[in-house]
Amino acid sequence: MSEHSKVDSAVLRALPAGGAIGAAGGRVYEDLRHRIVNMEIVPDTILSRAALAREYGVSQTPIREAIQRLDQDGLVRTFPQSRTVVTRIDAAELFEAHFLRTAVEIEVARQIAAGASEEALRQIEARMRMHESLAGHIDQILIFYELDRDFHGQLFATVGHHGIHTMLVGRSGHLARARRLEEPTAERMQIVVEEHRAVMEGLRARDPDAAAAAMRAHLNSTIARIEKLRVRFPDAFSPA
Repeated sequence: MSEHSKVDSAVLRALPAGGAIGAAGGRVYEDLRHRIVNMEIVPDTILSRAALAREYGVSQTPIREAIQRLDQDGLVRTFPQSRTVVTRIDAAELFEAHFLRTAVEIEVARQIAAGASEEALRQIEARMRMHESLAGHIDQILIFYELDRDFHGQLFATVGHHGIHTMLVGRSGHLARARRLEEPTAERMQIVVEEHRAVMEGLRARDPDAAAAAMRAHLNSTIARIEKLRVRFPDAFSPA
């Protein structure tokens, strides 16, 4: 087994497997996850399956499937025969997900810098340009977040592992929620864009070390602010 395959196998073992889910359950899951991650549904909210079924116009089965997947993501906790509650942000899971993502995405950056085609680099750069076009537009912050995720997704797609990116996104719900606690500012949006540019410069220079260093700095810039957020928003986090 190659070193590359060993990395992939370790990642797949570390990430939770998503169970089978129908089309309706998938739609409910994606929408509920979006609302929870963007703090539209805040921690400690009790979710009523009956109320959700009415809201989404579906039967109990898709709601149950969506809740089960959200439970796997750590975003809700279901108490049998009782209730389903939106969890608080779990710092331990947050740091674990960040550690895993950093290890994998630095390797992705290295591989792209070492061997990606010119066309692949153009596709990555195109997504970067779309993302940076919204820098400073605070009213478009949710789209800015989506384009951020799309940029990183394209990196994984370039090395043939978009599925791993999807699994990492599922594992990173606590980190995403912590990011949403920050008041968006034009300055912070610009910083993120500049960090992406630094990654792109390393890729363009075909310099694996520079690309890896830029990616590490980018991913660490968010995690460095978590402790301050825990102090500012104690009710959003689980007790240490």
